[in-house]
Amino acid sequence: MEDNKVVLNTFVLLCFIVLKAEQLSGDGGGWSDSEFRLEDEGRCNIDVWDSSSLSHQQFIERYAYSRPVILRGLTDNTKFRSLCSRWSLLEEYGDRRVRLSTANTYSYRKVDVPFQEYVDILLRPQSADALGSDTLYFFGDNNFTEWQSLFEHYKSPPYFLPHTTGAFSFGIAGPGTGVPFHWHGPGYSEVIYGRKRWFLYPPDQEPHFHPNRTTLSWVTEIYPNLPEDEAPLECTIRPGEVLYFPDRWWHATLNLDTSVFISTFLG
Repeated sequence: MEDNKVVLNTFVLLCFIVLKAEQLSGDGGGWSDSEFRLEDEGRCNIDVWDSSSLSHQQFIERYAYSRPVILRGLTDNTKFRSLCSRWSLLEEYGDRRVRLSTANTYSYRKVDVPFQEYVDILLRPQSADALGSDTLYFFGDNNFTEWQSLFEHYKSPPYFLPHTTGAFSFGIAGPGTGVPFHWHGPGYSEVIYGRKRWFLYPPDQEPHFHPNRTTLSWVTEIYPNLPEDEAPLECTIRPGEVLYFPDRWWHATLNLDTSVFISTFLG
């Protein structure tokens, strides 16, 4: 009888290990939940290039100062991706405190919580009627001293602009979350797990939006009624793709799944 229990317990343990490995490789590093995801990826009217087909010089001439572009296969971040699985991050950073921001264009409210608490309690799907000031979003405000051991494994996009350096901004957020329209300097955004939908307007075309309404509410209420001449540039990016946005371009994001992502701001 004891031998049977040992065999059964060993079998259960092996099944757990296999399941965990399958989750790591097949369902987004343990972050995705098939019951909570947004299916509509929208159209893609942004140029998409395989990195082997667009040289750095061509990138500078065609896109760096004029329009967004999506680049595929720019770097190999397999190692960084494995370190960003749910279990790896919780094991390494679970007791560290992270700073959350409200998803409001002009709000500066910050809340500090343990990373474990954020993942277990606050990392959840967002409803369309939530106000930006009521949301808490983990993006940026990273303590670079504490997160340096992770960031040193990230291979940032090699197509830098002249006379700039890169600064990382790392985040994790649930389905339906995102930042409303805002603008800043140029940079790149890469999704490590999940999918992120982007909406962009050039600097001289300020979009119509309420600063305390979320991107999800904008997509639900305003986006479907936009006239063609007010339609944004848009696309959904996935792991292995990097989106470049030029200086001062308006942009908003919507996470379609629980997503892990990192931006490289060029300044």
